[in-house]
Amino acid sequence: MSQPHPSPGSTQVDVGAARAEAENRKLHRRLGFWSLLAAGVGSVIGSGWLFAAMYAARAAGPASLVSWVLGGALMLMIALVYAELGMTRPESGGLVRYPLYSNGRLAATVIAMAVWLSYVANPPTEAAGVAQYAAAWLPGVYDAHAGVLTPAGMALALALMGLFVLLNYFGVALFAKSNNLVTAIKVLVPALTLLLLLASGFDARSGAGGIANLGGHGGFAPGGYGVALGAVASAGLIFSYSGFRNIVELSGEAINPRRDVPRALVATMLLTIALYVGLQFAFLLALPSRLLADGWQGVNLESPFADLARMLGMSWLYWMLIADSMFSPSGAAIIFTSANARNVFGIAKNGLLPRSLMQVHAGSGIPRRALLMNYLVGAAFLLPLPSWHAIVRPLGALIVFTFSIGAVALPVFRAEGIGDAGARLRGMRVIAPAAFVVSSLVIYWATWAVLRPTLPVMLAALVWYAVVRLRATRHGIVSSAEVARHAAADWQGGAWLLVYLALIYLLSYASTRGGAGWFGELQGSLYTAIMSLGCYFWGVRAGRRYVRSSRLHPIAQS
Repeated sequence: MSQPHPSPGSTQVDVGAARAEAENRKLHRRLGFWSLLAAGVGSVIGSGWLFAAMYAARAAGPASLVSWVLGGALMLMIALVYAELGMTRPESGGLVRYPLYSNGRLAATVIAMAVWLSYVANPPTEAAGVAQYAAAWLPGVYDAHAGVLTPAGMALALALMGLFVLLNYFGVALFAKSNNLVTAIKVLVPALTLLLLLASGFDARSGAGGIANLGGHGGFAPGGYGVALGAVASAGLIFSYSGFRNIVELSGEAINPRRDVPRALVATMLLTIALYVGLQFAFLLALPSRLLADGWQGVNLESPFADLARMLGMSWLYWMLIADSMFSPSGAAIIFTSANARNVFGIAKNGLLPRSLMQVHAGSGIPRRALLMNYLVGAAFLLPLPSWHAIVRPLGALIVFTFSIGAVALPVFRAEGIGDAGARLRGMRVIAPAAFVVSSLVIYWATWAVLRPTLPVMLAALVWYAVVRLRATRHGIVSSAEVARHAAADWQGGAWLLVYLALIYLLSYASTRGGAGWFGELQGSLYTAIMSLGCYFWGVRAGRRYVRSSRLHPIAQS
């Protein structure tokens, strides 16, 4: 294994590196392949499968099938990138640590802000999904006309979020054992739903629209294929697929990460791509034609798959889905709650949050303070966005952005000898840049209306970075001269990311997709692809320079 370059000092990357290593050792390595696979699949099969098929159909009609395939292909490429990173450098909280190692604290701060918010929003999203489905037997929790939770529904969601924290509080072994069983049940229910709704779609007597739905009501792509591309980020598809990242977040607690992390990542993505495409196809066929009188955009079901089952006379399936609506989202939220505690643990190790949040409880091996803080932030997230779709809509682009940085970190790791040279996957010279370019296109296709709300997140990250640097000077952690030197190194490693973000926002604003309309759809996509490819190679070169020139190699203090 290649060793990191030694260098004096300890403040360039990690605050309290010795303490961080001591906390790392408290984590329990008890997750095997099946536990990692269950964490991945269990995270992916959450509220997304209950709602995203309807929102994708509303956005793109039958062309939503294209949206699911494209989204799945993108996430598979990203999963392969993180499979190698997880083999090379298995670490709990890896998503926020890898950019620090490759491109410095400025890039890491921007990514950390986006990762943390996209994760902390998951438990309230899943809890809102549970409450929305629960309206079938608790009528006072969801206002279908307004499309939001009632005060009683908000209270139910907050109580569920508290339960997710409690189930993570006592250790990773309990979490893993319970999650394996939960995931097996969670796979069975959507698979059975898929088969039964498909059967109804081919039987005209059931009331389903059948194959005719694919070509009628405006054609296969009633809004055009550009809308289908935009649906990848805005209709909840990326959110639905994104749970695979929890395998990376838990890799520091894997028994054999080099063997099991890539296997679990690839298996999770292949299984869930097939499941989601099948569920979308079944939804399109099973939907009664009378519901399409106003076109696909007029479809508005409170509990999409359960309502379909009831319309088609499958009462027992209806009640099973209502029961599973509590089960599937809750299971995913339990895993995300666990993973986001590791994110906060990693961010604190980066020196961007108080050291107290880096503390791991020795008996349970859990960063409990991080769990509790995430609950409070998630509750605040739920209050202004009291519905599943309201929370998910702006998250798609943010989630894709958080993944794209891994494609830059990977070639930096390879070129600078970080990790074992044998821990490599084939095809990464093509897959990594392709993943970055396609990620950029998905962000661009999300439309300006979806992307605009993420701009304050990026600006807040820059403020966060500046505050951390100023506090380091004021508290005597480093001298003013050292701050200036470190800032210069961070700028060298991360300036490309700021330029990339500025160009993405500019292109989105100038697009025909909710923007100023300065150029057409194809032209804008071409500009985005060229720009992102240029920024990718700039980011890789900047990362290599950062690693070489930094007086302290990042991994030396991790």
